[in-house]
Amino acid sequence: MDNRQDSALPREVVVITGAGAGVARATAREFARHGAHLGLISRSENRLEAVKSEVEALGARVVTVSADVADPDQVERAAELIEAELGPIDIWVNSAMTTVFAPMHEMSAEEFRRVTEVTYLGYVHGTLSALKRMRARNRGTIVQVGSALAYRPIPLQTAYCGAKHAIKGMTEGLRCELLNEGSNVHVTLVEMPGLNTPQFDWCKSYLPYRARPMAPVYQPEVGAKAIYWAAHHRRRQLYVGLSSVATIVGNKLAPALMDRFLARTAVSGQQTAEPSSPSAPDNLWQPVKSDMGARGRFNREAHDDSLQLWMATHRGQVGVIAGAALLGGLALFGSAKRMTKQK
Repeated sequence: MDNRQDSALPREVVVITGAGAGVARATAREFARHGAHLGLISRSENRLEAVKSEVEALGARVVTVSADVADPDQVERAAELIEAELGPIDIWVNSAMTTVFAPMHEMSAEEFRRVTEVTYLGYVHGTLSALKRMRARNRGTIVQVGSALAYRPIPLQTAYCGAKHAIKGMTEGLRCELLNEGSNVHVTLVEMPGLNTPQFDWCKSYLPYRARPMAPVYQPEVGAKAIYWAAHHRRRQLYVGLSSVATIVGNKLAPALMDRFLARTAVSGQQTAEPSSPSAPDNLWQPVKSDMGARGRFNREAHDDSLQLWMATHRGQVGVIAGAALLGGLALFGSAKRMTKQK
């Protein structure tokens, strides 16, 4: 792990896309707490200014760039500006996204394309700009913020699920290429569960009721800790939350059963009991003006931590605990057996 906060090493430079809100904003704070300097990319200038103030208060130097990740030229110019101000990029976190909550037949081709351009091609553009610099230096890490929905799509978010599936395919193909050339550049996937972020208040929706994440819900800071950990450990992928593990493994074992289960539960499971407002602003084409921060409106039910994530990131300790428990169990069994013989 490369934690440079209290060392003589130069501080690492981290780029985060979609940094104005949600898990990316929480991730900016997480890296700042560990001493990183940050290049933050988002379409919304006012949210960039807000997160800049937050991370500067934690001691980070910050460069903010208003850019649409769907435009590769804007992403490349952002990378150039960040490196000119902060130095070589060590870590690039792709996290920008958008979605449309609707049955597929109610979406237009333009809406489907836009979700794909932001949520998938935005990752491609970020990855290309990162590779352009990291391969030449033979170092660096690219973190792709993925989703359990890349493995098990759900209804009402076909464009988003398709984009996340494409990110997984692109990343795994790239990983093979880097291994083939013997590169020290590392790429990793962090597969998220439902997070309590503002996206459910500003992503475009045709649903009769207000959108919500599939339960169980985790706070974005849980995801941020996973992203930070993945950026500093050479793990090919990291699942976040027991629900992600259950979703991914369940789909591998019984995909047809998952189809039927989600057909019955995921439509209502992505809506609250509160009617939606047809006039509510959405961020599909332009950013919403308000600044909602990292968290959404589901604080009451959102989990602040994840035992599964702790176990996934502490395999050595889990092994020691499991080994000690096994030895203790064997000792108790042996003792009970001897007592039985003595009787």
